[in-house]
Amino acid sequence: MTTPVYLPPVRSVGLAQPLTWLARGLNDLTHAGWVSWAHGLAAALFGLGVSALAYRHFWLLAGVLSAFLVVGPVLATSFYALSRALERQQRADWSVVRRTWLGWQRSHPRAWRDHDYWCLVEFGLLLALAAVGWIVVSASLITLLAPAPVNDPLDFVRHVVLADGGWLFELWLGLGSLLAAPIFASSVVAMPLLLDRKATLGQAVLTSWTVVLANPIPMAFWAALMLALTLLGLGTVFFAFIVAIPVLGHASWHAYRDLVDASGLPERGENLA
Repeated sequence: MTTPVYLPPVRSVGLAQPLTWLARGLNDLTHAGWVSWAHGLAAALFGLGVSALAYRHFWLLAGVLSAFLVVGPVLATSFYALSRALERQQRADWSVVRRTWLGWQRSHPRAWRDHDYWCLVEFGLLLALAAVGWIVVSASLITLLAPAPVNDPLDFVRHVVLADGGWLFELWLGLGSLLAAPIFASSVVAMPLLLDRKATLGQAVLTSWTVVLANPIPMAFWAALMLALTLLGLGTVFFAFIVAIPVLGHASWHAYRDLVDASGLPERGENLA
C-alpha cells in the first residue's frame, strides 16, 4: 500500500495580502543592504547586456527575457536566504549567500549521492528546460509567422503588436500565458519551502499548487503585481530592476511564510543540511 505524500497545511489570505508582502520585501531590502542591492544590480546589468547583444535579433531578445522570468524563482534563492536570516535576527550578509549556494556541498560529503540534497538543483533544471522551450517557441512564432522580419523592438511593435488582424500577438501572449500559469502555480512557494524545510521536490510543487487552489484571487493579484513590476523594469530600460527584483524576491519569502505552515517538516539548516 502506497503511503500518502505529506503536504504541509496551507493558509488562506486576504486579497490585499500581496501588498503586505511587498512592504515586507522592501523592509528586508533596506535591512539586508548592499548584498541585496547587488543582486538587483546584477539583474539589471543582465537585462542590459542581453538587450545590447540581441537588440537586432528581437525574436531572441523576447524569448530570453521571458525565460529569465521563468527561472526567476531559482535565481531568487539568495533573497529567500537573506530574508530567513533577518527573520531569525541573524546577520544577512554575503556569507549567507555563499553558504546557501556553495556551503552545503562542502559541508556534507554525501550530498552528491543523496537525492534529498539535489531537490533545488532538480527544480532549477526543470525551470531552465521550460525556459529553453519557451525561447524556441517564441522565436519560431515571431520568425515564421510575422509578416515581415522582426529585428528590433520597433519591428516587434509594428509587425507583431500592431499587425493587421492582431492574431500573432494574441497567439504569442496566449502561449506565453499557457506556459507561465502552471510554472507560477508550481513555483510560487516551492523554492522557499525547499530552502527552509527538508521536503522533496514533489512535496514542494504539490504544496505550491495547493496554495494557488486555496487562494485563487490573491494569487492572481500576486501574479499581476509581479508582472507589473517586471514591466516597470522593462519600461525603465531595466534600471527599476535594481529595486524591483530584490523586493519581489524578499516578498516571495514572506508569501511562503504567510501561506504555508511548514512546522510539520524537518527544518533545513542554512547550509541546506
